[in-house]
Amino acid sequence: MKLFLSVGCALICSLVSARAGSELSSPKETIAPAPCQGWYRDSEWDLGISGIYAFTAADYPKFENSNGFLPLSEIEVDRYLETDHAWGGGIDAKYFFKRFFGVGFEGFVLDARQSYADVFVAAIGSVVVNQPFYFRTSYSREAVGSALATFTLRYPMGCSRFAPYVWLGGGTIFGGGRVTRSELRPGDAVVTFRSGSKTEAIGQVGGGFEVRITQHIGWTNDFSWNVVDGRDNNFGMARTGINFAF
Repeated sequence: MKLFLSVGCALICSLVSARAGSELSSPKETIAPAPCQGWYRDSEWDLGISGIYAFTAADYPKFENSNGFLPLSEIEVDRYLETDHAWGGGIDAKYFFKRFFGVGFEGFVLDARQSYADVFVAAIGSVVVNQPFYFRTSYSREAVGSALATFTLRYPMGCSRFAPYVWLGGGTIFGGGRVTRSELRPGDAVVTFRSGSKTEAIGQVGGGFEVRITQHIGWTNDFSWNVVDGRDNNFGMARTGINFAF
């Protein structure tokens, strides 16, 4: 009986020892890391709408910074937007053939309160014969728009929702560039008149960032510097808006 108990205990101990050894020698299971969230993708279409604030590099034209009788030729004032600042809106469509590179189209419209030197004098010789007469700064509200082709470099930061970007653009701008002139008319009347708008070339360079709220909606903020053909016509433009990715 004692021999039977001894053999049984030895057998049980050997089985337990073997099981414990096999568990200790078995490799630990590894947990695979979660896949990175694809906030920005290859072959992605983006459509953005934004509000815009623009400001000119040069002072806006007015009677005080002109001689009032000749075109502004040597005076450093803005000659295209003809305003100190303007508000507007824009659209921005891009196709990212790789998540880092995109080509697209940008269009915007600014509500420009244009200013100009305005003179009216009716006289015979040096005698004013008609009232009223004035030497003043006058204003007209004009829509100034632009259409540009763009190339964008975007750099999504790892698996985050944040992606800074820079871009270059080029195209045309229209609705501004009016020439103001005060001339002597028959009867010794000095009258100011304005020409029509001109279409000019525009170049653009800018940078900003996007934060994806979802995979298909993002918040964008950026700033660009715009160079318009002609003297003293350059302006800065800040945008904030919503981007839709498909």
